[in-house]
Amino acid sequence: MYHLQGAHAETRDGIAGTRFAVWAPNAEEVSVLCDANGWTPGSDKLHGSDSGVWSGFIAGMGHGAGYKYGIKTRDGALLEKSDPVAFATEHPPKTASIVYDLSGYAWSDGDWLKRRETTNWLEQPIAVYEVHLGSWKRPTDGRQYFSYRELAKMLVDYAHEMGYTHLQLMPITEFPFDGSWGYQATGYFAPTSRFGSPHDFMEFVDYCHQSGIGILIDWVPAHFPTDAHSLGRFDGTALYEHEDPRQGFHPDWGTLIFNFGRGEVCDFLLSSARFWLEQYHVDGIRVDAVASMLYLDYSREDGEWIPNKDGGRENLEAIEFLKQMNVDLHGKFPGVLTIAEESTSWGGVSHPVYAGGLGFSMKWDMGWMNDTLRYMQNEPIHRSHHQGELSFRMIYAFTENFVLPLSHDEVVHGKRSLLSQMPGDYWQQFANLRLLFGYQYAMPGKKLLFMGGEFGQWTEWNHDTELDWALFGHKYHDSLRRYVGDWNRLYKTLPALYANDFEADGFAWIQCDDWQNSVFAFERTDRGSEHTAIAICNFTPVPRENYRIGVSQQGFWQELLNSDAAIYGGTNMGNDGGIYSEPIESHGKQQSISITLPPLGMLLLAPR
Repeated sequence: MYHLQGAHAETRDGIAGTRFAVWAPNAEEVSVLCDANGWTPGSDKLHGSDSGVWSGFIAGMGHGAGYKYGIKTRDGALLEKSDPVAFATEHPPKTASIVYDLSGYAWSDGDWLKRRETTNWLEQPIAVYEVHLGSWKRPTDGRQYFSYRELAKMLVDYAHEMGYTHLQLMPITEFPFDGSWGYQATGYFAPTSRFGSPHDFMEFVDYCHQSGIGILIDWVPAHFPTDAHSLGRFDGTALYEHEDPRQGFHPDWGTLIFNFGRGEVCDFLLSSARFWLEQYHVDGIRVDAVASMLYLDYSREDGEWIPNKDGGRENLEAIEFLKQMNVDLHGKFPGVLTIAEESTSWGGVSHPVYAGGLGFSMKWDMGWMNDTLRYMQNEPIHRSHHQGELSFRMIYAFTENFVLPLSHDEVVHGKRSLLSQMPGDYWQQFANLRLLFGYQYAMPGKKLLFMGGEFGQWTEWNHDTELDWALFGHKYHDSLRRYVGDWNRLYKTLPALYANDFEADGFAWIQCDDWQNSVFAFERTDRGSEHTAIAICNFTPVPRENYRIGVSQQGFWQELLNSDAAIYGGTNMGNDGGIYSEPIESHGKQQSISITLPPLGMLLLAPR
C-alpha cells in the first residue's frame, strides 16, 4: 500500500515531479499545499476515484519538498492534513510532510539478514536493552539531541560493553508530543525527524546489524492522537476511527481507536508494519497496548462500550487484524520477532494462528513483573509471608513464550527508579537490585531491562533529560553495571539458561516452599545437551550457612556467579568458587551440596 499511496518523486515524459495519492473517500476536494503554490487550497488539485483515493502528479516538486493535503469536506470545511503515508516529516512542532526518496542507501547487513532467516530465536539468548533515544544521552554543544548516526556508534559500543543482544527502541514513528514518549504516533511510515533523516535511521540499523546487535522497535496500532493535522476525521468523517466514542475514543490516553472492521484501515496498519521490516530491516516489532485492542470494554464501565455481534466483550475485528498481521509478517520476513505487550490472561497470544493463537512470537510477562517487584518492595522480614508471589509464576510460565520485562513503565509516574524501589539501607538497596536482576536472568524467559537500571539510577526516568551518567565512577553503581554485564555474557554462554525457555522440561523447582528463610532454588536444563545449572536465591539479609540443596549430578559444582562478590559491591561471602556434592539425599535427589548462601544474594552453579 505504501508503494501506491503517499508522495513519490518520479519523472513523467521527461519531467521531474512527484506523484501523490491519498485515501479520502468522503472528501469533496483534495489538493496539495506546498511552497510552490503558496499553500493555497485548490491550486494543485488531485483527481478522485471510485476507490476513494485521490491522486495526481505535480511537476517540479521533488525530494525534500514540504507539503500537506488541503481537504475540503462535504460540509464546506477546509482541513489541512499531513500525509498518512509520508516517509519523512518536518521537525516537531512543525507538522508538514516531506517528499522523500528512500532509495539510494547501500545496505551492508546481508550476512545478518541471512542468519536471521534461519535463526530460531525461541531457543537463543535474548537480552534486550530498552532505550528512549531522546533521553539516553544528550549532546553538550547546544543541540537537543544526538543524531541517529551518532547514537548508533555510542549505543553499539555500550551494548557490546554490557553484553546485550538487542536494542529495543521506544517508538521512533513520528509523533508531535514529547511527553507521549512516541506512543501517540502521527507518522506511521516516518522515523522521527528529531534525530535525522530516514537514511540516517537506515544507517543506524545497518551499523547495529554489522556489529551483531539486533533492533526491535515499538509499534502502536492500538490508538492515535487527536491532533488536527493527523488521522482523526481525516476527510471530515470518522475515517480511521469509529464514529461512536464508545468504540472510537480511548479514555485512558485521550486518543482515537482504529476501526479494525474497515479493510482500508487494516491495510494501512499492515503496510506500516511491513514497511519497517522491509525498508529499515528492523528485526521485530513490540506491539504496544495489545490488551486494549482485544477487549471492547477495556478501561470502560457498563454502558460505555458496545458488545460485539455475539454480545461479547472481545474485539473480533482487532483479533483478526492481529492474526493477519502475524501470519503476514512471519511469512514474508522469516526470523523476525513480533512481541505483544499484553497484560491479561488472554490465552494463546504467542501460539501459532493455525493452533488457535494470535500468532505473536513472544509476550511480555506482566504478571511476573508485577509479582516480582511487589515481592522485592517488601522489607525482607516480611517476605516470608509472600513466598507464593514468586512461586506462583511457574504455574503458568510455559503457557506462553514469555519475555521478562523490567521496562520504562516500571520507573515513571511516581513509581521511582528500580534502585529506589528496593528496601533497606544503601548497601541493601544495591544487594536487593542485584538479587532482582539475578533472579530475572536465571528464570525461564527472555530478558529486557530499561536504560539506567543497569547502573542503578536513583531518580525515576525523565524523558526531558539524559540518564545520570555522573554516577559512573561511583563504586556501587560501577559494580552493579559490571554485574549486569557479567550476567549478559554468562547468560549467552549457558544454553541451560535459554535453550528451553518455553518448555516445562527446562525448569524444575528444587526448593520453593522454604518461606521461613525466604529461599528459592531451581534447576535450569538444556535438554539438547543435558547441560544444567542451579540458582539459589536468599531474599533476606541473613546469611545461611550449611544450607543443603539436592543436585542432579555427582561431582564438583562450580560457582559461576555470586551476586555478593566483592567486585559487585557485596560482602564476598560464598563457597570458594564451588563445592563437591555428597551422597546425602535431599529434595528427592541422591546427591546434595551444603553451601553458604550470602545475604540478599543469589548463586548460580553448574557441574564442572
